[in-house]
Amino acid sequence: MLRVYLTGKVAIEDGAVLVPEKRFPGRQGRLTFSVLAWGREHAISVDELADAVWSGEPPNGWQTALRALVSKVRSAIGRSASIEHAFGCYQLRLPSDAWLDVEACEAAVHEAETALREGHHELAMGSALVANAIARRPFLAGDVSDWAERRRQHLRGVRVRALEVRSHVALARDDPVSAASDAEIVLSMDPYRASANALLMRANVAAGNPAHAVAAYEQLRARLADDLGTVPSARTEAVLLDVLAAEGRTDRG
Repeated sequence: MLRVYLTGKVAIEDGAVLVPEKRFPGRQGRLTFSVLAWGREHAISVDELADAVWSGEPPNGWQTALRALVSKVRSAIGRSASIEHAFGCYQLRLPSDAWLDVEACEAAVHEAETALREGHHELAMGSALVANAIARRPFLAGDVSDWAERRRQHLRGVRVRALEVRSHVALARDDPVSAASDAEIVLSMDPYRASANALLMRANVAAGNPAHAVAAYEQLRARLADDLGTVPSARTEAVLLDVLAAEGRTDRG
């Protein structure tokens, strides 16, 4: 099976044949291949590709420069894949059974969320581990293009979803320490994420630390008020009420 890696180091692995990142023609070569690989299911117009490569500011004579760049990428990937050009568009063609890491990442997080909803915790955890492992790897390190940054944000979002699945499963398995750890990682990436804050609160209650849960709520409330001028959602407020009720039961006990 041909395997394409866009996270970590850009590479193609075709059996015993490896096309390493260093074979691609510099930063723009990595970027061009990544754009074509990520969007391989559809043709990409030359304008769209140029916009990605030059962040919306292509140089004079960019059509010639883009043709030369694509030609170099074709030479780099050899016979492992092909880049077709027709009707003003480019499209990367891979074998029907090719594996692409970012596609596997998307499939894994979707499977994890579906399995969690259906109560299949082992499958949910396994798929979340796969999604997190791929999404956390660097993407086009050192590339400052707008396209690359949008894809990094997307991968961060996928990782957040995977970590929340892991946190839910840990709670279901009576492992509040792991649940809290994953929720804290999510909040380090997205400090305003109410669902992660709710998970952290529930994990602290499950660990016997309702005061920590209240503190987590207060931190969220302060961030929302100071930074966004908003208040926690009704769902988050409901979690707080559960926490306070649990704390009251503990005190009475």
